[in-house]
Amino acid sequence: MYRSHNCGELRESHIDKEVTLAGWVQKTRDKGFVVWVDLRDRYGITQLIFDEERTSQELLEQGRNLGREFVVQVKGTVIERASKNTNIPTGNIEVLVKELTILNTSKTPPFTIEDKTDGGEDLRMKYRYLDIRRNPVKENLIFRSKVSMEVRNYLSKEGFIEVETPYLIKSTPEGARDFVVPSRMNQGQFYALPQSPQTFKQLLMVGGMDKYFQIVKCFRDEDLRADRQPEFTQIDCEMAFVEQEDILDAFEGLTRHLLKEIKGVETSKFPRMTFDEAMAKYGNDKPDIRFGMEFGALNTVAQHKDFNVFNTAELVVGIAVPGGASYTRKEIDALVDWVRRPQVGAKGMVYVKCNEDGSFKSSVDKFYDQEDLAQWAEATGAKAGDLICVLSGDANPTRAQLSALRMELAERLGLRKNDVFAPLWVIDFPLLELDEETGRYHAMHHPFTSPKPGQMELLETDPGSVKANAYDLVLNGNEIGGGSIRIHDKEIQSTMFKHLGFTPEEAKAQFGFLMDAFQYGAPPHGGIAFGLDRLVAILGGQETIRDFIAFPKNNSGRDVMIDAPAVIDQSQLDELNLLINDSKN
Repeated sequence: MYRSHNCGELRESHIDKEVTLAGWVQKTRDKGFVVWVDLRDRYGITQLIFDEERTSQELLEQGRNLGREFVVQVKGTVIERASKNTNIPTGNIEVLVKELTILNTSKTPPFTIEDKTDGGEDLRMKYRYLDIRRNPVKENLIFRSKVSMEVRNYLSKEGFIEVETPYLIKSTPEGARDFVVPSRMNQGQFYALPQSPQTFKQLLMVGGMDKYFQIVKCFRDEDLRADRQPEFTQIDCEMAFVEQEDILDAFEGLTRHLLKEIKGVETSKFPRMTFDEAMAKYGNDKPDIRFGMEFGALNTVAQHKDFNVFNTAELVVGIAVPGGASYTRKEIDALVDWVRRPQVGAKGMVYVKCNEDGSFKSSVDKFYDQEDLAQWAEATGAKAGDLICVLSGDANPTRAQLSALRMELAERLGLRKNDVFAPLWVIDFPLLELDEETGRYHAMHHPFTSPKPGQMELLETDPGSVKANAYDLVLNGNEIGGGSIRIHDKEIQSTMFKHLGFTPEEAKAQFGFLMDAFQYGAPPHGGIAFGLDRLVAILGGQETIRDFIAFPKNNSGRDVMIDAPAVIDQSQLDELNLLINDSKN
């Protein structure tokens, strides 16, 4: 056996015991007459000692010549450590080495394998197998495993059955580009990698499985932005004979279980907010409700004066920044510059300082008197000492701009605390959204989402007003889960395809298998999919999903460690009957 104990296990109770350890050399310290070596494995670090009084000269020399990241096995006696280290669990003992075996040598690593490393992200991505040895990455992966196990245990106890669905499927339009895979046995035809197991989990409900879940890889060939990956992991779930309330209760239960078991946080019933309310109060459909700064609509109190910027705007809206009245003019100008950045896109910003004496000082004083500005303060909930930030313009972009400013200010003010968890259900989404360029409607979620009960008739007369029987679970300003009650009737599904611009022939070609299944007694059903990567990151107190993925891609979708994607041999291309177009035009 290579080891009797791991490197994080030994304590004072093991003193005088003979042990065998194996691991990586973290570092060595040579004092001439004594050599100390820190030996590391997944479980921790144990200090080894080579002492010229108790160790042969040959063995002492072997210890002295150990390099960083050498893989070694040692046999020796646990002794009390003379200079104890209270920072590690094994800090009261050390192992007096009696036998050393070098299992493998190592080149000098390109960066230090320590919690705080000197390696940049690109370098660590290239040598990810070394990065995983560092405690922050290792602990993130262990944490992810713990969350996954809690999910599996909880859903299994609730009667869900884990079913695997295929990775080689048919390409269907689901919003993003598919990754496609050529078929050698079916020349000229292609599989697609699933963006989600959506149709398969619906077919499992038709098959009578009743409660399904799967922790599954999904694939989307899209430009990587906002901390996304081309392959990501979902907790995919579906239930039969349910209404929206059943889904919300079931998966609120799962989320509350995770918060309690993983973070020790008890939560009461999750608040709910309609999509329209979320957009009006926060400017986005996944609001962070850990802090206030709700939007205050100012059209009625800011228009019809002589300030034409507001008079010609579709929306005038503001937020109150706690304690912001103390900002200097330079700090406020920096905020104006921030909202003018191309990434935000505002043309400018109006501000009002709410002074401690009850008076107001604004960048538009010449157009508005103290009474006007007091109404602004009332509309935004601003108090003495606060700063009111106001944006205006077309409604949708203005809300998005103020939402971005709200989040930026909360970050600067330290209001986005990673040890505070604020879950929220957002419901009553629009069923369809209009593409201004094509004039066609697209499904806001996916084409299998059911309209809210009683709204089917509106599809013919006012499709943009139809609400979806859909819901998102938001945690700390991030969408961690989303789902809907599905359409289970063939005729209703056909009507939906028609309003999404599919001809009957196109609908049959793309989704004929699902439509056929609906003819054989499809039950009412619905479900939800959690983004496991995002959920784990938030529970781990971070917002970068890459830190919780063992082998992530970079922002260009490349795995720089294995250098993928890569060209393939001509012989493989010939087998697949594929030609590469080298033209740059």
